[in-house]
Amino acid sequence: MTASLPETMRQIRFSGAGGPDVLSLETVPLPQAGAGQVLIEVVGAGVNRPDIQQREGKYPPPKGATEIPGLEVAGRVVALGEGATGVSIGDEVCALVISGGYAEFAVAEIGQCLPKPRSLSLIEAGGLPENYFTVYSTVIERGRLKAGEAFLVHGGSSGIGSTAIQIAKHHGARVFATAGSAEKCDFCRELGADAAINYREADFVEAVKGLTDGNGVDVILDMVGAPYLAKNLSALAIEGRLVQIAFMQGYKVDAFSMTPIMMKRLTFTGATLRARPKAEKAAIAQGLARDVWPLLETGAIRPIIHATFPLEEARKAHELMESSTHLGKIMLTTGR
Repeated sequence: MTASLPETMRQIRFSGAGGPDVLSLETVPLPQAGAGQVLIEVVGAGVNRPDIQQREGKYPPPKGATEIPGLEVAGRVVALGEGATGVSIGDEVCALVISGGYAEFAVAEIGQCLPKPRSLSLIEAGGLPENYFTVYSTVIERGRLKAGEAFLVHGGSSGIGSTAIQIAKHHGARVFATAGSAEKCDFCRELGADAAINYREADFVEAVKGLTDGNGVDVILDMVGAPYLAKNLSALAIEGRLVQIAFMQGYKVDAFSMTPIMMKRLTFTGATLRARPKAEKAAIAQGLARDVWPLLETGAIRPIIHATFPLEEARKAHELMESSTHLGKIMLTTGR
């Protein structure tokens, strides 16, 4: 079942591995929705750090997926593949996609689609899936964050960080964040962080110990990697959980003491999202619909959009992402 559709669309492709100059705009035939999938007319698509890694040749899409970048979209359902139920033509949705988001039309698994929250525009909703699926599955599910516990997120002013602050706060946790400037720390506090630590001026381990009467935090969400491993373990409380979701500053550690893990009975875990089975992603979507979407519907939490760029200016969006000067999400818009 389909709406009246054009024969072609615009999309962004990487001409090779490299810097932002490898992004190019091209016109191609529309993709087709397969079994259990929907075709979405994209209004807004999020720009994420993994897109940068893919552009650099460090994070290829899984086998069989399109090489077109983009992990999240929002727009209108315009075609239903065989067996795709629960949505109708014209429904406004946002979706986690394995790739292909930098385009005017994108294919999504039906289980990874969620309705656009009433409080948000479609452009804003396009900034939900990648960050919200990631934070919910790592902080709430894998990190087992409980009300009353202390939570620390590194990079609190990023898309992931701004999402984690809001979700953890509404989950009943005490929330701390690190960021690299006074402006970014203010931003974190405005989102609900109980304290924000400028890592350029203070040792975050000493800071969180001071904020927790020397106990440390119960859960840490980290995307920095190797340079923070030993410090993260030191900053955790008894029975604390460290959840690793990226390695922006390296993934190899020459040596570190495992003593804190044993003495404090710590859990060191991690997760990726893109390569997980469809059924697991659908289960995360169900958890979000139950626990988080009501908060989005009322506006209690929301994605923070720093800047939007038309699809043809995707290169500028990547340059902004790499500058690390943004507060929240960077979005691409198709004008549709």
